[in-house]
Amino acid sequence: MDPLFQFGLDATHWLQSTFPQLESFFQFISTLGIEEFYLALLPLVYWSVHKEAGRAFAYVFLVANLFNPLLKHSFRGPRPFWLEPAVEKAFESSYGVPSGHTQGATITYLFFATWLRRRWAWLVAFVMIGLMGLSRVYLGVHFVHDVLAGFGVSVLVLLGYLVWQKRYMTSFSKRILGQRLMGVILLPIFFTAVYLIVRLIIGDPDTSVPWASRISDAELDSVESFVTAVSSLLGAGIGLVLERSRVRFLVDGPIWQRAARYLLGIVVAGAIWAGLGQLFPDDPLWLALPLRLLRYALLTLWVTYYAPWLFVKIKLAQAKPDPGIEMTL
Repeated sequence: MDPLFQFGLDATHWLQSTFPQLESFFQFISTLGIEEFYLALLPLVYWSVHKEAGRAFAYVFLVANLFNPLLKHSFRGPRPFWLEPAVEKAFESSYGVPSGHTQGATITYLFFATWLRRRWAWLVAFVMIGLMGLSRVYLGVHFVHDVLAGFGVSVLVLLGYLVWQKRYMTSFSKRILGQRLMGVILLPIFFTAVYLIVRLIIGDPDTSVPWASRISDAELDSVESFVTAVSSLLGAGIGLVLERSRVRFLVDGPIWQRAARYLLGIVVAGAIWAGLGQLFPDDPLWLALPLRLLRYALLTLWVTYYAPWLFVKIKLAQAKPDPGIEMTL
């Protein structure tokens, strides 16, 4: 067996045998990395806590999220329980490396630590990232190197954002609307081109491996996850650009108003996410994938643009006055 896989299995065995009483705790920690958790968190920050932090966090998170299915499909790494079913404490159908839960935790907690610039925020960030990584190894769904890879990807994305923020963000925000829209549309298209090229290069999966029975589901999951990620980034990018140009809502207001915004917005978001998920078919794939793209683009457009527009219209939020036309070439 590959030494990396054996080391990861040994780590899982040791954690499970030494701390059997922590299974429920690590199950809970792991739920903080599921899609529903971020669907609740991102709008909360953007609509009701701090708009600018929410804008930046949403886009950086979705960029990091796009790397996950791209890299999973590129490496086609197994999961520990694929090699040794006895260690399975949770189930995942996708490929293993990098860990999406660790990636999400890393970009989330390090982003807010960077934003807050407080020692306690950094402490909380590294504790939560560490617990998330441990939970995935403990539950038998990731090897140690999967977790480290997820951490590394998000750190690189966050560093890229900090460079963008310092050098390019101000000039980009002063571009005319069409140029900004072009930028946020071209980025998902670029990622899609990279993904398709990678798929052509790597070819078909190796069906001689011990986990061959898992490959069919993992291949499908990788494609669906990439479509989800690219459509989410596309919808959010368009929505954020349009909101800044057309709506300019303010997050200020009393607690009841912020709570009302969140409750109204999240009910509609949940209806789009769950309702269309039930309505749209899972096959045939030629139909299911475009509908998945539509579903998640609509979801993130609602969160970033249409919900703020509605909040202003029904007086749940104030709006900044139009600053006038300002452009650079």
